[in-house]
Amino acid sequence: MYSRGVRVGEVAERAGVNVETLRYYERRGLLPEPERTPSGHRRYDDETVRFLRAIKEAQAVGFTLAEIGEHLAAARRAGSPSEALQSRMATKIDEIDARIAALRRMRDELARVVGCACSSLDHCTCGAAYLARRGRAPAAPPTLLHVTNGESAGNTLRQTALGGAVLPWQDVLHAGPVPALPRQELLRIRAGFLAQCGWGRRQPLLSALERRDRQLLEALRGGVQVVLWFEHDLYDQLQLLDVLALARTVEGAPELIVVGSFAGKPSFAGLGELTADELETLWPSRRQAAPATLEEAASAWAAFREPEPAAVAEWATRETTSLPFLGSALRRLLEELPAPADGLSRTERSVLQAIAGGARTAPAAFIAAQRLEEAPFLGDSWFYLAVSALGQGELRLLESDDGTPLPPPPPLGDARLFSRLPLRLTSAGERTLEGDADRVDLLGIDRWIGGTHITPENAWRWDPVDLNLVRTS
Repeated sequence: MYSRGVRVGEVAERAGVNVETLRYYERRGLLPEPERTPSGHRRYDDETVRFLRAIKEAQAVGFTLAEIGEHLAAARRAGSPSEALQSRMATKIDEIDARIAALRRMRDELARVVGCACSSLDHCTCGAAYLARRGRAPAAPPTLLHVTNGESAGNTLRQTALGGAVLPWQDVLHAGPVPALPRQELLRIRAGFLAQCGWGRRQPLLSALERRDRQLLEALRGGVQVVLWFEHDLYDQLQLLDVLALARTVEGAPELIVVGSFAGKPSFAGLGELTADELETLWPSRRQAAPATLEEAASAWAAFREPEPAAVAEWATRETTSLPFLGSALRRLLEELPAPADGLSRTERSVLQAIAGGARTAPAAFIAAQRLEEAPFLGDSWFYLAVSALGQGELRLLESDDGTPLPPPPPLGDARLFSRLPLRLTSAGERTLEGDADRVDLLGIDRWIGGTHITPENAWRWDPVDLNLVRTS
C-alpha cells in the first residue's frame, strides 16, 4: 500500500504514465488538484495510482479522454449508474464490436493473400500482387486468364500446370440490389450494399469491382485466352450471367467449363473441393461461348435486373442447352421470395425448421439447412444474416435462450458471440412454421431479388409447387 505523501514521479512510474501526462490529466479536470506539502510539493495517494491505471485501461479499449471526462461528470451527478451512463457503455460496446469486425475483415484479406499460390506478381490478380505493382496493371498481360467464382477454386487453379492468371469474380448477386442501371452505377450500388453488410469500405470495394471488370475486358480485347470456371448452383450461375453479358460488349468470346457433377464424387458441392489434378482433368471439356450463348446470357441477365420478377419466372421455366443449369438456379432464386402460405423464403423456412428440429446454434442450423439444398449456394455469413433478420423486433420469430433479440451477424458483429448463442423459436415463429401466421405480416419485408425490390407496396410471392408468381396487395 502507498502512504499519503507519495511524490509525483513515483505515482507516475507506478501508474505507467509520465509526469507530464499526470499533470495534463489534472489540467483537464480528470484528476482533482492534489494537496501540497508545506514546502509546496504535490502529495498523492493510493487512489490516484488506481485511478490513473483505470484511465489507461479505458483508453486501451477505445474510450477517449473526453468520453472518460463525460462519464466521470455524469457519475458524480448521478451517484450511481444511470440510464444515460448505461447507454454510453452500450454505444461504446457497439463501436468496439465494429472495430473487431473490421479487424476480422483485414485478417481475412491477409489470409487470402497468404493463401495465394501465384508464382509471379507480374500477372497475379491478388491483393499482394496489386500492391507490389503499386496499383499498376501487369507490365505484360497474361496469355491465359481463368475467371472463377472465388478464391477457393482460384488458389487451386494456381497450383495446376495450366498456368495463367486467376480472376475471382466475387460478388454475391443473389443478395442485395442488382437493378437495371448503367454498369458504373450498378457497381457503385453493389459496393455500397457490400459495405453496408460489413465487407469493407465502399470506395475500396468499388475500386476492386472496377478493376475486376477492367481485367476481364482488357483480356478479351487483347486476344487473351479467357476460361470461365463455374458450377451449377445459384451463386455461380448469376456470376456466369454477369460475366457473359459483360463479355458480349466487346470482341472476343471466353471459353466455358461449367459443371454440375464430378466423377467419383456423388455429393459434388463445387470446384473448390477438387484438387489441382482433378481440376486439370476438366480442361479438355472447355468449349467456346457461341454468339447464341452470349445473347441468351445477356437476355437472362437483363431479365434478372428488371423491377418485376415476371421475366425471371419465364426464364426459370425455360430449358436452354447453352445454359443448362440456369433454369434450376433461377427457380431456387425465386424461392427467396415469400411463399404464399407463410411469407417465408426457403432459406428462412430452413432456419426455423433446423432450430425446431434441434439445432441449437446458427452454425448447427447452417449445416442442417445445407443438407436440404439440392445445389448449396449460400455462404455461412449470408445464412447468418437471414437468421439475424428473423430475430429482430417485438414479433420476432427467433430469439436467444434468454428471450432477447439476436445481435448483428458477422462480419457486422462478433462472429464468436453469434455462433455460440443458443437459439429458440418464439411462439410467433412456431405459428409461422405451422402456417398459422405470416412472416411478412409480422416482420414486414424489405428485400431485393435482382432488380426487384420487394416491399409491402411491391409484394410478390412465389409458389414453388405450381411455379407461379403471386402478387399480393
